[in-house]
Amino acid sequence: MRTPRPRPRAVVAAAGATALTAAALMAAPLTGAASASAGHAAPAVKPVPAVVGHELVKGAGSPLTIAQCQAQWGINCYTPVQYRQAYDLNPLYRAGVTGKGRTIVIVDSFGSPTIQHDLDVYSKQFGMPSTKVQVVKWGNVPPFDPTNPDHTGWAGESTLDVEMAHAIAPAAHIVLLETGVAETEGVTGLPEMMDGEKALIDRGVGDVITQSFGATENTFPGFDKGDFSSIRNLRYAFEDAARHGVTVLGSSGDGGATDATEDGSSNYPYRVNSWPSADPLVTSVGGTQLHLDQAGNRTAPESVYNDNGAGGGGQSHVFARPSYQNGVKSVVGAQRGTPDISMAAAVDGGAWVYSSYDPTQVGWDVYGGTSEASPLFSGIVALADQVAGHRVGDIHTALYALAKGTGKFGGVVDVKDGTNNTYDGVTGYTAVKGYDMATGVGTVDAAKFVPALALLSPLG
Repeated sequence: MRTPRPRPRAVVAAAGATALTAAALMAAPLTGAASASAGHAAPAVKPVPAVVGHELVKGAGSPLTIAQCQAQWGINCYTPVQYRQAYDLNPLYRAGVTGKGRTIVIVDSFGSPTIQHDLDVYSKQFGMPSTKVQVVKWGNVPPFDPTNPDHTGWAGESTLDVEMAHAIAPAAHIVLLETGVAETEGVTGLPEMMDGEKALIDRGVGDVITQSFGATENTFPGFDKGDFSSIRNLRYAFEDAARHGVTVLGSSGDGGATDATEDGSSNYPYRVNSWPSADPLVTSVGGTQLHLDQAGNRTAPESVYNDNGAGGGGQSHVFARPSYQNGVKSVVGAQRGTPDISMAAAVDGGAWVYSSYDPTQVGWDVYGGTSEASPLFSGIVALADQVAGHRVGDIHTALYALAKGTGKFGGVVDVKDGTNNTYDGVTGYTAVKGYDMATGVGTVDAAKFVPALALLSPLG
């Protein structure tokens, strides 16, 4: 997730066969390992002293093996091939479920001028077909300036978002919505983003929207006086999405429970939350840490993302508990709790990303953060859209039902290890059995989760 403050930073199921297709996938989930990523010689790249925008390794000549990353930087680094094995995606791909016919909308300020080229290189490296990225510029988007850190920061964000969505749903169409005003704390930049989202929704563009940005609730005008209108007045895009059956996702943040900055201090010595992740109409996507071998097999269960950042989560100060969280009211209390679900986000276990928008830093980078998790989950939703043969819409009710074990193959995997940080004497949240505000309901086994979500979701 891009924290908005200054810092160092395939067959589409026919409508008549929808239930049968989903049920068949659930009844006979396939198994099988992905092939291991090929090894590469380690380039002469020095590690940077601190994470910048949750990007640890900058400008590597080619992706390294896990062993090479451990030897050179002391971290694990993963490819989409390994993610596909870890999240049990290969049975879906063999059944033709690749996101074909569905559209993922990604929203970022400024975008990247090399996004198509970079996705093509990324796809070729890992043996995937590439896809067309449709760039939609909303408002007056300035020409890209590689010497402007705001532009390059958002270009890195855009590249991460696009490549992670493609890694999970390789045949889905991707729309990159670029806005001309940088999103920052409070309302700045958010009206342009919401206007752009609503315009695409009204035009019928997009089945799932992923948002890797957020502003802490208490930075919005009027918050300190109990006036939440500045946040509520921005919800129109999400209300429009609900009317049109479009799924909306948001990264839960990388500052843990206290919105900590990357130097280990916190902006606020108390628990906070961020919008749009905290909005009840948005599925909040938190972060986990994967533990994999070179083939992508798990060497240990997933744990909470808490390295060089920590997954955001906690109670909203603005929104009351929605009905879909009534079953976890003992955890969230009277307020909306986040996240809802989690995917890979840790820097130790980060994702390889290719970029060339900065001519001085062309190559492969390792990224982490919930900016990774939300687009990864957007790919999961696109797969479910394909299996369902329609948009699955607001997935909250289905998600919490699956977490309770509705259906034999719910596919929700509980995360029960780790916390999302403690800073300035403020305790973070701990992952426990069942729902918690460190990882939500947990993570997914995609071969089971995707068809189950397709079956439980109403027509969009």
